[in-house]
Amino acid sequence: MSKTPRGLGRGLNALLGDTDLSGIRKPVEYVNKSVVTADEKSGSENRKDSADIRLIPVGMIEPNPFQPRSAFDPESLEELADSIRTLGLIQPITVRKKSPDRYQIISGERRFRASKLAGLTEMPAYIREADDQGMLEMAIVENIQREDLDPIEIALSYQRLIDECSLTQEEMASRVGKKRTSVTNFLRLLKLPAKIQHDLKVGLLSVGHAKVLLGIEDDRVREKLCDLVIKESLSVRQLEEKIRKMEKGASATKNDEGQDLPDEYFRVLEIVGKYFSNNISLKRSSTGKGTMTIRFNSDEEMGRFLQALDNSKL
Repeated sequence: MSKTPRGLGRGLNALLGDTDLSGIRKPVEYVNKSVVTADEKSGSENRKDSADIRLIPVGMIEPNPFQPRSAFDPESLEELADSIRTLGLIQPITVRKKSPDRYQIISGERRFRASKLAGLTEMPAYIREADDQGMLEMAIVENIQREDLDPIEIALSYQRLIDECSLTQEEMASRVGKKRTSVTNFLRLLKLPAKIQHDLKVGLLSVGHAKVLLGIEDDRVREKLCDLVIKESLSVRQLEEKIRKMEKGASATKNDEGQDLPDEYFRVLEIVGKYFSNNISLKRSSTGKGTMTIRFNSDEEMGRFLQALDNSKL
């Protein structure tokens, strides 16, 4: 559900109007068109499948019986289905192979359900060889080192290393030879709405634009500003200027979240964020003052966090 815009609502519609980008924004397509179902592949090909995206018929995919989340909001699913019909599925699901023609979801059941509602007959998916973690990790790292990856593919690969290989951000940054701050900035891109992730993926928007949009809390405003960038071919500096003009009565300030934070701040975000699906943000001024915002999806998330506090596991 969209939040009430903070400081950017008045004058937004007058500035943007009804922007029609239907001729520009097209659904994401994936080039890998098939999965092998009959002949089992060699070891090197298995490793490649673990890193690449494969299109799998929906009828060959089954939910995970151990999925801890049993309730999915119908309205939220329909909204995601509408997005998938328009833009395609931006973030592939992850599955494991049970037999030559059956795959079981490891992560992404909400996306799977929404894709079925949207009428997809095939779904892009990562195929994980669940019994060979070392090979999976190597495959993902090799995939990250390719030069033709878009920012969302890089971010998804980073997230896979964390989720599927049980790595911390620091360990993962060491694996891929990147600074931790760089890794964190890429991971933050996955917090953007699907429409903006799509535009990053297909090159309509730059990472610089996305970092500016991350400083806006309201998704509706983010999407409007994204449309404006595409419509008027705005540079990052021009986007920042637009935002400053739209902030009535507020002084022009640079987005604190875009600044490099001390390492201990990232440690706090990592430890606390894992209890809330990394749905946590932190802003810090040059004086050291700031705010930390946690968004939770259910009472169960808060309960798990409280239990961790009680057990002194933090």
